[in-house]
Amino acid sequence: MRKLTTIVSAIALAGALYVGAMPVGPVPPLGDFLSPTTGVWSVARSAELPKEQTVTLTGFSADVEVKYDDRGVPHIFATTEADAARALGWVHARDRLFQMELIQRAVAGTLSELVGARALPLDQNARRMMMGASADAKWNALPDTSTTRAVVTAYMEGLNAYVASMHPQDLPLEYRLLNAKPRVFEPRDTYYLLMRMSQTLSYQESELRFAALEQLIGREAASALLPTEAPIQEPIEPVPGRTQAREVPTTIPAPISPDAPRVAEAKRIRDAVVQLAQQSAMPMNTRDPLNDDLTDLLTRGEAVVGSNNWAVSPSRSASGFAMLAGDPHLELTLPSIWYEAHLVVPGVMDVYGVSLPLSPIIPIGFNRDVAWTMTNTGNDVVDYYKEQVDDSLSPRKYQVDGEWRDVTVREEVFADAKGKVISRDTMFATHRGPLLQTSLGWLSQRWTAREPSDEGGVFRLGMMATSSADFYTRTSGYKTPAQNMLTADRQGNIGIRSTGRYPIRPAGRGDLVQDGTLSAYDWSGDQPLMWYPQSYNPAQGYLASANQQPIDPQARNQYHGSDWPSPWRAMRINSILRGNPKMTMDDMRRAHTDPRSELTPYLMTALGEAKVAAEAAGTWTADDATAFGILAAWDGEFKPTSAVAPLFVSLGTEIATGTWDELVLPGENRRVATPQQLMLVTLMRDKSNVWWDVRSTADVVEDRDVVVLEALRRAWASTRARLGNDPTAWKWSNVRTISVHHLLRLPGFGRESLAVTSGPGTLSPAESGGTHGASWRFVVELAPEIRAWGTYPGGQSGNAVSSRYADRVAMWQAGELAELRVPRAATDLKPEQTTARLVFTANGGAR
Repeated sequence: MRKLTTIVSAIALAGALYVGAMPVGPVPPLGDFLSPTTGVWSVARSAELPKEQTVTLTGFSADVEVKYDDRGVPHIFATTEADAARALGWVHARDRLFQMELIQRAVAGTLSELVGARALPLDQNARRMMMGASADAKWNALPDTSTTRAVVTAYMEGLNAYVASMHPQDLPLEYRLLNAKPRVFEPRDTYYLLMRMSQTLSYQESELRFAALEQLIGREAASALLPTEAPIQEPIEPVPGRTQAREVPTTIPAPISPDAPRVAEAKRIRDAVVQLAQQSAMPMNTRDPLNDDLTDLLTRGEAVVGSNNWAVSPSRSASGFAMLAGDPHLELTLPSIWYEAHLVVPGVMDVYGVSLPLSPIIPIGFNRDVAWTMTNTGNDVVDYYKEQVDDSLSPRKYQVDGEWRDVTVREEVFADAKGKVISRDTMFATHRGPLLQTSLGWLSQRWTAREPSDEGGVFRLGMMATSSADFYTRTSGYKTPAQNMLTADRQGNIGIRSTGRYPIRPAGRGDLVQDGTLSAYDWSGDQPLMWYPQSYNPAQGYLASANQQPIDPQARNQYHGSDWPSPWRAMRINSILRGNPKMTMDDMRRAHTDPRSELTPYLMTALGEAKVAAEAAGTWTADDATAFGILAAWDGEFKPTSAVAPLFVSLGTEIATGTWDELVLPGENRRVATPQQLMLVTLMRDKSNVWWDVRSTADVVEDRDVVVLEALRRAWASTRARLGNDPTAWKWSNVRTISVHHLLRLPGFGRESLAVTSGPGTLSPAESGGTHGASWRFVVELAPEIRAWGTYPGGQSGNAVSSRYADRVAMWQAGELAELRVPRAATDLKPEQTTARLVFTANGGAR
């Protein structure tokens, strides 16, 4: 029934294209689109894999066997690494061709050639930020004799061989809707993908947020609200002997009272933040730049997503073996960002995990000896420089150390699907990177991802590691995006290292806009490997990361970044691991969707103290008592059925609204920036701090208790207005859901409004109507015979009428994991565990 519904949706979508309701690209001829043999109906014919298939292709050194298991995972058995990559390219193309096309074009800045002029802003952004040029440079830097170059080339040969062998009915639906054909892929496209991942995980604009706050409230207060050191510390690198998070004594100074010129400057900087976002090719998997309110995006504060990983030593494992768990959080799409695969080349590699379509690497996974997973470090890898230029409209020179240097000027030409030129843009760059025009003047941008590195080669080496120590040796040259690489191995070792490039800044901090006229503010090198946050076999017997500040400054005071995400997830993981000296695999699995948050006790404590103060002052009402009683009886769990979670979250929102009124620009209702939740918690330690005073009540000086009480009253009123007057009928699932959209947001092709266990500060955070979350969850036990479980919210196939399109969503939503099959040889996969078989033969020409 779903297949028919999807096809009908496609026909309706084609109709919308014809009447102009969705002007996303050239309209396909309706006759061809509805053709009984090659039209939209034929997508169902190619939806499922053939039970048996033999493909003869040039390039293979020997036959390659691919067996698909009962979860649709291809197990590729080859005799050389290049043959395994060539087969994976073919397999990826069959299941994810349009996705790979979209990724490459998003980085190259050629989406307009596929979907029309509506994508022009995205294309302009990508080229302005030199995304494709940087990827080209990385690829071109590989020696001709590089094994990585040979493997990537083989992968693209397999991909293109599939495209060349396609019949008309094999064309993915998205191409038909756009009246387009697949491009010919190139080996460098793998580095386009890697560039996009760097953009997703390491792009920042914190300098401008700080500058806007500084104008509005002064540098001292801005530095306190966006600190370089988190005031609650649960670092990635363990502190010996510490058994709980450290709360750093912190004072948040009073804000200045800005005059009209400072307010005007704050507005100007805020506008520059928006302009930079519009010019900076923000990745497709963080927002839809064509629809989102950019100002709201950049000023809403607390990150609502975040990856987690953790590992336990044999001494803290019920089985006596090391265990590892990971759940990278990214945008959730159909098809998924990930594609599960298993590559076996005897004597070379036997690696299982999730691959990224458009590349032959498995960046997260395991082999027979070691497992690895990653979270984002959030380190500061982007700096902005205010440049002195010779022409404010079209600069050709910029000044450094009293001398004028030439601006790099280039013209970019943009075309539509028919080859018609739709725009010509002049773009500029300095030795630091792109030169961008903003309301602050001309800013140049330096970013580690734009500079020489070979992530493809490093990941490839890591896939063949034989131990945790060997993994870190093999990945020591990794640069971007900086990742907390967690490992566990069969010998019982566990380790973590925040691996990546950490620039050395003569200016010290990197969260301020630097003076571009002085070369002294340029980076002077990189921090050495020994300075990286890291730990190997700590005495505590476990390790965890959740994007928190990596090192306690008491242990080692080095600048890695600022305005760190709140540590609630890190605190929760560590609490779970400390509290269970014999973790089981199921304990590891359940932690992925643990329903509790370490933020909750902080807000409830403040609420309890506000109640006592109000009772003493005689301002406590019956409604206050009712609302408080509901919250006090809550079990603190953010499950879909929770009746109290909506009230609690509304309380937190209202406390922030009442507290950060000083950050709202006059005449507006939006803050210049919003501090992290941990700053609100930090402020709660000082109940009389001037920040609690509400500026709109000139004749009253509020303290923390008054603000919290008023927040409770507003939350009580708004929650009843939204969900009804009967609190027993409230449900968290009526407020908080998550959606997995199609890559093009095609109506009917996603899985919308999924009720999940998720709340602020939980290990699986999400925002209301959110589209981000755990893109892959897995746990591995490093026993003599490896055991693993995992899933992601999607399916292996990109064909919307395939049974493998979204078959894993329900399991993911329920927080369950499937057992992963890891056969050593093709014959180890039993007939009842096999759904399809594909053999590549090495003889003859392609067909």
